[in-house]
Amino acid sequence: MTIPSIEDVGALVTAADDSFRAFVALCTFASLRLGEAAAVQVADIDFLRRQLTVARQVQRAGDRRVEIKAPKYGSERVIYLPDELATLLAQHVEKHTFGRTADRWLFQGEPGDPPHQNTVGYWWRKAKTAAGVPGVRLHDLRHFYASGLIAAGCDVVTVQRALGHASATTTLRTYAHLWPTAEDRTRAADLMRSATSSENSAEFLRTRTPK
Repeated sequence: MTIPSIEDVGALVTAADDSFRAFVALCTFASLRLGEAAAVQVADIDFLRRQLTVARQVQRAGDRRVEIKAPKYGSERVIYLPDELATLLAQHVEKHTFGRTADRWLFQGEPGDPPHQNTVGYWWRKAKTAAGVPGVRLHDLRHFYASGLIAAGCDVVTVQRALGHASATTTLRTYAHLWPTAEDRTRAADLMRSATSSENSAEFLRTRTPK
């Protein structure tokens, strides 16, 4: 497993072509798989509530053709968007989507279709080259997102649902090493330091000293 650094992620988002930047951001800060991000429609985004519904995915059906299917493992889900990502998506819709229908594709491939995996791969290779991070895979952005949730203290079920895993077992099998162990938690609690701090000791003596 490779987890990109925050510097690598920043470089990728910045270096991506303007029409591809929102795609990279969705994979990084909402943990969408390639096919899920390619299949987002404008109607899937609730800008008022800052939510994105993952309802479908793109699958390769030939050299240039795509097929639209349900997300893998029944991983339909609602993603809660950070304010910055919601703003970026709104700007993308204004500049890069065509037509007025709510079911229009957020990202454009062949006329009338979302982008093919090969097209996304080409955009991604350009972004990596421009950012100077040739070793990062698009799927590594999901690892970056998961590691961020775990570092923020999210439990396994929260991470599972955010990533669209079929079960918590899948999440633990992939990311168990990122959660703190019982030993880590015991040391982090540091009850002795809290109990014997000079401030707490002084308060104890003050309240127990007879008047």
